[in-house]
Amino acid sequence: MRHGFVKVAAATPDIRVADVAYNKEQICRLIDETTAEGAKIVVFPELVLTGYTCGDLFTQDVLLGEVRRAIKEVAAATREKDALIFVGMPLAVEGELYNVAAALNRGRILGFTTKTFLPNYGEFYEMRQFREGPEDVRYIPFEGEKILFGPRILFEADAMPDLIVSAEICEDVWSPVPPSIDAAREGATVIVNCSASDETIGKAAYRKSLIEGQSARLMAAYIYANAGEGESTTDLVFGGHNIISENGTTLAEGERFRNGVIYAQIDVKRLISERRKNTTFKTARDRHLLRVPFHVEMTRTRLSRRFPSRPFVPDAKEERDRRCEEILTIQAMGLKKRLAHTHAKSAVVGISGGLDSTLALLVTARAFDRLSMDRGQIIAVTMPCFGTTDRTYNNACQMALKLGARLREVRIADSVASHFRDIGHDMEDHSVTYENSQARERTQVLMDISNQTGGLVVGTGDMSELALGWATYNGDHMSMYGVNASVPKTLVRHLVRYCADTEKDQELKAVLYDVLDTPVSPELLPPKDGQIAQKTEDLVGPYELHDFYLYYFLRFGYEPSKIYRIAKEAFAGEYDEETIYKWLRTFCWRFFSQQFKRSCLPDGPKVGTVALSPRGDWRMPSDACVDVWIRDLEKEAKGDGVQ
Repeated sequence: MRHGFVKVAAATPDIRVADVAYNKEQICRLIDETTAEGAKIVVFPELVLTGYTCGDLFTQDVLLGEVRRAIKEVAAATREKDALIFVGMPLAVEGELYNVAAALNRGRILGFTTKTFLPNYGEFYEMRQFREGPEDVRYIPFEGEKILFGPRILFEADAMPDLIVSAEICEDVWSPVPPSIDAAREGATVIVNCSASDETIGKAAYRKSLIEGQSARLMAAYIYANAGEGESTTDLVFGGHNIISENGTTLAEGERFRNGVIYAQIDVKRLISERRKNTTFKTARDRHLLRVPFHVEMTRTRLSRRFPSRPFVPDAKEERDRRCEEILTIQAMGLKKRLAHTHAKSAVVGISGGLDSTLALLVTARAFDRLSMDRGQIIAVTMPCFGTTDRTYNNACQMALKLGARLREVRIADSVASHFRDIGHDMEDHSVTYENSQARERTQVLMDISNQTGGLVVGTGDMSELALGWATYNGDHMSMYGVNASVPKTLVRHLVRYCADTEKDQELKAVLYDVLDTPVSPELLPPKDGQIAQKTEDLVGPYELHDFYLYYFLRFGYEPSKIYRIAKEAFAGEYDEETIYKWLRTFCWRFFSQQFKRSCLPDGPKVGTVALSPRGDWRMPSDACVDVWIRDLEKEAKGDGVQ
């Protein structure tokens, strides 16, 4: 449960309709199994003690008496179990019959959550046997105890205050106003559903979308346990379709028509972070729902949840291609608006033969096409200097010509050398002054050409560089519109590859593929034997690591210790722990120390859920101290390795 990870389970046992003793044994067997696997919340189907399909047998005292005895025995079986467990059952109260979910913990029945909405259409006729649950919660006598009874009861973990669980039952989630809405607004982060939803053609897909949608709407985890094949009788067939979702994403889904258990690790802290950021998630000002404490140990279990190592890039090619086309369109439409609004006669793009400038040029061509402007008004400027290699120079020139842009070459070596003489800098001193002077000279050239041609300068820097501050202040840091400003480096590569894959001109296609094969470099140091001498990732670290850090730091507010923990899992076999730690520490330091560069960024289109614009997604003091985050990382790195 460290870092907010909680293992949960949805369990569908083998049952017999109306055989309470047998069903109790199967429930207890799965309680043993799920708790042994470390599940802290376990959910069983609706009316699982009897079977949902008992019909008028629910009115028989002999059956209801068996249920009362059985739930006491199931509760007793949880005495040594470290979990909160929900079991569906019928319950007679004051001469009326209710459909409830019993919450069990450490040998006790904590509460009976009632079903609010009873289906009475089609194959369902619950109102024949059951009453709708009451509007309010009250205590009822049950086997010598006083137990909470009613809707929307909140079960709160005493050792983890953010772990608050509420139950609803089957049809409740299909209603226009599910009880879980009020529960979530009063703090519930986990919703469980004891369900008996039968199978018909197409229903499974709708059911899944419903559960995903409700978890997204509530920014909650949703554990859905459905009745299985043992329920199938008379006219109905049940498939045991279990689902565990978190904020719109399914974490685990059971195989239909096969009883069993599914597990997932939900991230409670992630949910809290999402709610905290989203101001449209309005918590209830007046709290009315009753809270019942439950106890689970704060154990340190091994992380089983999987995190993609390239979170910005979909694994599936079809989805990746669809997203690439969408991103390119967003970029082009943003630039189109800026060009039209400023009545620009040209667009000026500095091209190096690298990935970022290649993407910027491709996007600019798309924007011009949408404006029905002549691509000849795109001025592609190559500015060779001390570190330029023949490979990147030739690729840049050929690419510009094949795209129909106007190629201009401005050799800046003499200007930079003159500047060095002006400030008294030794040409053999290849320090930051040597590098940044070239970047600033190039920016000046681009700005002045844009003035000459009545245009604007299109920026080429990407989001990963902005996060690390890997840009020369008032050099490549500056433009009139930064088309790549919210595109991370790992995604830049795929966008260029998509353009290469779909390009019909074979010569341009070959150039784009060669750009993809070229090492990432600012080319600010003299080449060695004609080859690139300066590789960016040797200096700041692998971009795939930094993009991983950036995504979880910004998107979900993960602390460095948590990022380090999940990175070790995500990059197992690719990077060792020392490397992950080294570059995560570097990321933290550079992210905080370089905020002043992001505080004055040019405009640029937002393309994804993570962005660094100081006018939108990320507003941070330029002089914030990183010490708290570094200490958090160091503490994790010094731990005993238990996950």
